[in-house]
Amino acid sequence: MATQSPPVKEMTSRQRVLAALRREPVDRTPVCNPTSVATVELMDLADAPFPGANRDARAMARLAATSYTELGFDSVMPVFSIVQESSALGCNMQWEQKDNWPTVRMSQPIWKDLDDIRIPNDFLSHPDMVCVLDAIRLLRKELGDEVAIIGKTMGPWTLGYHCFGVEPFLLMSLDDPGKTMACLERMKEATVQFGVAQIDAGVDALTVPDHATGDLVSGEYYKRFLMDLHAEFVDTIPVPLILHICGRTVDRMDYIAETGMAAFHFDSKNAPSESMEIVSDRISLVGNINNPETLFAKNPEDVRAEVFANLEAGVPLIGPECAIPLQTRIENLTEIPKAVRDWHGQQGHAH
Repeated sequence: MATQSPPVKEMTSRQRVLAALRREPVDRTPVCNPTSVATVELMDLADAPFPGANRDARAMARLAATSYTELGFDSVMPVFSIVQESSALGCNMQWEQKDNWPTVRMSQPIWKDLDDIRIPNDFLSHPDMVCVLDAIRLLRKELGDEVAIIGKTMGPWTLGYHCFGVEPFLLMSLDDPGKTMACLERMKEATVQFGVAQIDAGVDALTVPDHATGDLVSGEYYKRFLMDLHAEFVDTIPVPLILHICGRTVDRMDYIAETGMAAFHFDSKNAPSESMEIVSDRISLVGNINNPETLFAKNPEDVRAEVFANLEAGVPLIGPECAIPLQTRIENLTEIPKAVRDWHGQQGHAH
């Protein structure tokens, strides 16, 4: 058996998350959701319901802080939706009440062609962008260096869906790959601008959701359209980046691990051990506790079993696989850090 490495002295939540993103030793596995942990219960606790928590910086910061203060996670992530940039670009929005996610009305696309793509000069001063930047500043002021603050900047593939409509964008990728590349090239400016603005506001890391999901886009497609672009983000955005793609993604994990991203936020459709085997130590994985079944509908002991399976597989950061369902019960979420601590306690006694 391998010799035990010396124990790491106790870390703050922020140190723990950043060390795990750099694949360095940690005192225990961090609990992190690089997408949203907002729930209706937490909205009530923080007096920060949607739509306010998506559009008002104080409400956004209050709700985000509950990830650390109420749930005991090692990270906070104030961007609960995937639509802030789309709103700033001029998409037709539907801001929902507290039991529903805000959405882009994709039946009314704002762009039809390459030349339609415009990142407005005042993109970052749009109220829905300012809201996020102000919320990050508030969180940094309030939580100091205790906890990792993770921002979020949408990747160009997602923006393509929102601004062109999913079907037209996917059809373009089939019919005219060259034009699709040119569109991604233009849209990536929004990703970089918003990412850098969040770093200036105080984030430690950024989630880059780019919804080239397993059921819509193949691994080869990922390689062709997004791999180099994602590697470029690593060079131009100077904090650890956490790529988020839903669905079964083992067919592209090898490519993702080559991008230089700090981490990949992976879905429960991918077995932890299988995923770890592919990425090896090239990239950290974060996830992959099931949302729609386990966290939403099952009990703390089911959550615990999934946490243990991820820890046994050596997954470096544990958390839900995606933005959690808004009706998720708090007790299922607090079970995640509890299970992580218990597992580490058992390991300690085992040696």
